[in-house]
Amino acid sequence: MASHIESSVSRFLPDPKTVAIVGCPFRGGQAKLGVDKGPIHLVEAGLPEQLTELGWKVQFDGHHQFEEIGAENDPPIGKLKNPRFVSRVCEAVAKVVGDHAKKGQLPLTLGGDHSLAMGTISGTLEKYPDACVIWVDAHADINTAETTDSGNIHGMPLSFLLGIGPKVEEFAWVKPLLKPNRLVYIGLRDVDAGERRILRENGIKAFSMHEVDKYGIGRVVEMALDHVNPGRKLPIHLSFDVDALDPSVAPSTGTPVRGGLTFREGHYICEAVYETGCLVALDIMEVNPSLADNESAKQTVAVGCSLARSALGETLL
Repeated sequence: MASHIESSVSRFLPDPKTVAIVGCPFRGGQAKLGVDKGPIHLVEAGLPEQLTELGWKVQFDGHHQFEEIGAENDPPIGKLKNPRFVSRVCEAVAKVVGDHAKKGQLPLTLGGDHSLAMGTISGTLEKYPDACVIWVDAHADINTAETTDSGNIHGMPLSFLLGIGPKVEEFAWVKPLLKPNRLVYIGLRDVDAGERRILRENGIKAFSMHEVDKYGIGRVVEMALDHVNPGRKLPIHLSFDVDALDPSVAPSTGTPVRGGLTFREGHYICEAVYETGCLVALDIMEVNPSLADNESAKQTVAVGCSLARSALGETLL
C-alpha cells in the first residue's frame, strides 16, 4: 500500500488532526443481507492502521451496536419499510457524528446502507450549519414518501435532509437544514422519474456520468466545488456510495449499475476534496461483502479503504 502523505492544512480541524471512525453495521434502509458487514470488513482490512500511517490520530471505539434500538414491531408507514428502526438508528448516528464534530474530530462513518446519511449529515450540520454536501452515487437518493416505488429508505435520505415531500412524523427529528444550493451530485446514472422532477424543481446541481464523459473528472469536480463552495471556505461533507464506481471496480454492493466511475475517477474526487482543506466529515457507504465471490468482496473492501485514504490525504507521489 502506498501511503504518501500530502500535508493539507485543514481550515476547520485543529492539530493534531483526529479522525473518529464511526462503524455502522446497519442494513435497515434496504432489503439485501450483508451490507451491515461492510464496516466490520473495512476495519478488519486495516483501515484504522492505514489512516494512522497517513499521520492521523485515529479514534475507534468499536462498531455501534443497534440491537437495543431494533424495532420488533415496525410495520410500514405508507410505503416506507422499517421506518422506526431506520429513524432511531439515524438519530443515534446523528448524535455520535455531531459529538465527534463538536470535539474538532473528523467523523468517518462506515456503512452500512446509505439511509445512514440522514444521521451523518444531520450530525455535521449541527456543528457546521453552513456545510455543503458532495454526494457521490449512481443514485440520487432523494425519493420522498410519495415518489418511492420500493419503500426502501436508503433511496430517500436527502429528501428528509432537505425537507422535501410529505412530512413523516417518525422522522420529525430530522431538521431540514440542508439547502438545495449546498448539495451537488457526482456520478448519477440511475435516477427515478420522480427524483428527476425533484432535482429540476429545486434547482439541485447534478453531474451525471454524461458530464463525467463530456468534461472529464477534473473539470467536473472543479464545477461541482464552484457550485457548492465557490470560495472554498465552507465545510464539506463527502458522502460516497461505492456503487458510484463501475461494478468492475466495486462489484460487491447492493445496487450496482454499469457505466460508473473508474477506479481513478473515484479516487480523484476524494483527492481533490482533501486538497481544499475543507473536508469535515466523510461517509463510505454500501460496501456489501456478501453479494459477490470472495475475491470480488475483498476487491470492494480494498476500494472502500483506498477511497477513505485518498479523502484523508493519501497521494500518488
